[in-house]
Amino acid sequence: MTAVREIRLKSRPNGVPTHDNFELATVDLPAPGPGEVQVKNLWMTVDPYMRGRMNDVKSYVPPFQLGAPLEGGAIGEVTLSNDPSLKPGDLVQSNLGWREGFNAPAASVQKLETAGLPPQAFLGAAGMPGLTAYAGLLRVAALKDGDIVFVSGAAGAVGSMVVQIAKAKGHTVIGSAGGAEKVAFLKEIGCDEVIDYKAEKDLTAALLRAAPKGIDVYFDNVGGEHLEAALAAARPFARFALCGAISMYNATELPPGPRNLVQMVGKQLRMEGFIVSTHWDMMADYHRELGQWVKEGKVTWRETVKEGIEKAPDAFVGLFKGENLGKMLVKLA
Repeated sequence: MTAVREIRLKSRPNGVPTHDNFELATVDLPAPGPGEVQVKNLWMTVDPYMRGRMNDVKSYVPPFQLGAPLEGGAIGEVTLSNDPSLKPGDLVQSNLGWREGFNAPAASVQKLETAGLPPQAFLGAAGMPGLTAYAGLLRVAALKDGDIVFVSGAAGAVGSMVVQIAKAKGHTVIGSAGGAEKVAFLKEIGCDEVIDYKAEKDLTAALLRAAPKGIDVYFDNVGGEHLEAALAAARPFARFALCGAISMYNATELPPGPRNLVQMVGKQLRMEGFIVSTHWDMMADYHRELGQWVKEGKVTWRETVKEGIEKAPDAFVGLFKGENLGKMLVKLA
């Protein structure tokens, strides 16, 4: 038997999650069964979409169950194996985060070939957040030559990759983030104009100053006032890729919609929401381009790291307080 700790959902949050919504438990892992592997998790990710799974509502993924360990992306090391496809020491990727270790069928984990990148990069820039940026920008927003791109939540895991992919492809990029440290980071990675939304009384006016010619693409991670500002600044035939709306995830009642949605008609705008799992077919192309951009020094990334499984709730709640610069991760071992 191997004792491991895991984080369970103790109660469903009402508004912003608190530590009372989580509990830390210890379980014993038996030896893995036939066709199974035992994995020691090294890294896990926390992501804003997980907030929706804490509500008992029907969505594109089932809700987390009370009293059960939470789930999410993780990188681990095989410690025991009863399957010839994996051996002890192999790195694997799974959706069984929020726990220090687990037993699972070998077919349910993916062997990780890092290609010289740090393993945890596959929870961020080289993983789901990076693909979200790539697919949302290139396929959903149909990026084309000469486009001016506006990105909200631009210093986060997805937003910072959107900024850099657009810059690598030769575009003018305006990013929005909150606070001096994030503003400095966006300038460092090449953002042409940066809006500190925490320092602006009128976000729409700030965007119109930053983009006097208007915008052609809006990559939305925030919703709310940012979406309203983007509608005001949009040029005719602009395309909006709606990735997330973190400003609304903890709302206890429906917030008001954009007051200027009617501009979609006269400007002939296209607005499309998307989920990254629909676009897994782009991962090989993304990894090929990412590898080249990294070699050329066009793409980098930041990580905000908490250490220890007991810090996972801190990391998750920190997302909604803007505590992360780049990808928020938890280092488990």
